[in-house]
Formats: sequence, structure tokens, C-alpha cells
Amino acid sequence: MNSRRLFAATAAAAMLGSALIGAAPANASAGADTGASASYNGAKTVHTHAKLRQLNKSGVSGKAHVTVKGNKLNVTMDASGLLRKAPHAVHIHYGEQARNECPTLRDDTNKDRRLTTLEGVPAYGPVAVSLTTKGDTSPASALAIDRFKTAPKGKIHYHRHDIRTDKSVAQGIRDGDAVVVVHGVDHNHNGVYDFSAGKSDLDPKLPAEATNPAACGVLRR
Repeated sequence: MNSRRLFAATAAAAMLGSALIGAAPANASAGADTGASASYNGAKTVHTHAKLRQLNKSGVSGKAHVTVKGNKLNVTMDASGLLRKAPHAVHIHYGEQARNECPTLRDDTNKDRRLTTLEGVPAYGPVAVSLTTKGDTSPASALAIDRFKTAPKGKIHYHRHDIRTDKSVAQGIRDGDAVVVVHGVDHNHNGVYDFSAGKSDLDPKLPAEATNPAACGVLRR
């Protein structure tokens, strides 16, 4: 991977974590499910789905399926149209004070017609679960860029089971108030994160492309 791209993505993820973790529920590490409800070993299993739609004209699309059983989650996600050979932070967001929906251009407070990470927080809330490939999945791992999927062909397939989460987050997912967000947008389609879209609102030393949200979907039963 281009060293400049990796540095930008890594630093951006760190800033993303520090900016968004604070408001998340204590011990949170959320998940969700798809469609129906079932009973298994005395615990109710709830299924939720999200259709991932592009933000920032990224061209990214996909779907997510999250199953909640007690405080454990099984997560499957597929996304395409991503910046190739670059890590993309992916999270489940949830916050009691958020609108628990995907942001729109109405959230574009500086009116530059691009949504930044912080502009989206009132809509989707803080990080509740970090969809890492191994190890911790709590908000504390929002910055763990070495444990997020990359997109070698512009696509990501993710599956992980038995992710533990906080009770309030699990309930938020069951209630349809959790949001899956994929980060990292190549605004000018030149194959790297650069400053064509300006500076990141998380750190002016970083390009906005490295931290801006690329796709979003609300988990619904």
C-alpha cells in the first residue's frame, strides 16, 4: 500500500476513535440482526438488516445483517465501490441523544456539499461497536486500523460472530436505532486519500477523504 495512504488512514482512524468514543454507552460494542425473531436456548434472537447507501457521492453500496441474542451479536456485511487497497473503518453507531439515522446534506453545516465525520454524529451517534477482524470490538478499537478490513478489489466481505455488547446498545439495535457506517471516501477518484476535499475536521493535518463517511444504513427488523 502507498505509505502516504496508509499513514493518512491510520492517523485518521485514531482521530476518529478519539472524537467519537466519548459519548458511547459504557462497555458498548454493539450489533444487530435481520428480520424475524426466534427463541434459542431460552434467549430471543432478533434479526436486523441494513441497506448501505452511499454518502458523499462515494459510489459505495452494500448490505449488513446483524443478529442479536442477549448481548451477543453476529455480524455479516458486504460493501463495494470502496477505495481499493485501503483500510476502511466500519462501525455500528448508536446514541440515545442521536437521531439514529443516516445524515443528509441538511447536516452539512459548512455548506460545502460534503459530509464530514463530525457533521454526521448528530444523525448516527457515536461508535458503539468497532467491526474489527479480531480482538476487541468496543469503541476503544475505533482506531485499530490494522484490524479493519481493506478493500483489495474495492470490495469488503465481513463476518464475525459472538461480539459482546452493552445491554443498552443491544436494545437500541433491537429497536431499530443503530446505524452501520463505512468511512473513507476518494472524492476525486485518483486512487489515494489526498487534500482535494480539504482538511479533516478531526485533524487539519489529515485529508478529509480519509475520515469522511462513505456509506450508511439503519439496521431494521
